[in-house]
Amino acid sequence: MEFVLYLILGACAGVLAGLFGVGGGLIIVPVLVYSFTAHGIEADVLTHLAVGTSLATIVFTSINAILAHHRQGAVQWPIVLWMTVGIVLGSFIGGITASYIQGPVLQKIIGTFAILVSLQMTLDIRPKASKTVPGRPVLTVAGVVIGWASAIFGIGGGSLTVPFLTWRSVSMQQAVATSSACGLPIAISGAISFMVVGWGESGLPEGSIGYVYLPALAGIALTSMFFARFGARLAHMLSPRLLKRLFALLLFSVGLSFLI
Repeated sequence: MEFVLYLILGACAGVLAGLFGVGGGLIIVPVLVYSFTAHGIEADVLTHLAVGTSLATIVFTSINAILAHHRQGAVQWPIVLWMTVGIVLGSFIGGITASYIQGPVLQKIIGTFAILVSLQMTLDIRPKASKTVPGRPVLTVAGVVIGWASAIFGIGGGSLTVPFLTWRSVSMQQAVATSSACGLPIAISGAISFMVVGWGESGLPEGSIGYVYLPALAGIALTSMFFARFGARLAHMLSPRLLKRLFALLLFSVGLSFLI
């Protein structure tokens, strides 16, 4: 039953990865936290284990979402390239930062962050839009910040990358597609960081490599890779306004569940 749960979770995460460019982490982390709690994993490590495992699964969901968006010609590869330069550094540091935060506190931080972003998107609170995409230095610095925060929250960075790009006058579909591509380096660097900082940690279940739980990774990856393509196709069928509202609703629901 535990593995079936991971298969279902992977299907949901895959659709979200393609639809919203979020890598599915906003759903994976809460469900894994509840699952690990039910299985009696120690509170001190279960949140970090959920975040690290989530980042590892995003490696697989991102690949298929990227391919689907690339076929639509929506990925802005120059943006991806220069943001990746900062993302790799930022996400690795983010894993180290998370290791110093207690599990229950980390849950509250993730929940608060999700609610704030959902309110920002719903109320359309943002600085005046720029007419052009920022230059290489700004993209690299943005990558460091987004990578650092995404690794702490166990997400693919869509909740940060998408608002950043739409603020800089990138269309919603292109922002989602480009965010999906940025999620891959975030996931790789972040997952490696969580493996390193969790190596030898007491209280981890059998089948863990640091803060990455392999049975959950396998189950989620098996289904998420297929369903990510469906989510990406669906993203190009919806209006930008509807896509934005659905994204905000998802963030608010996840944030509220963590705070409660």
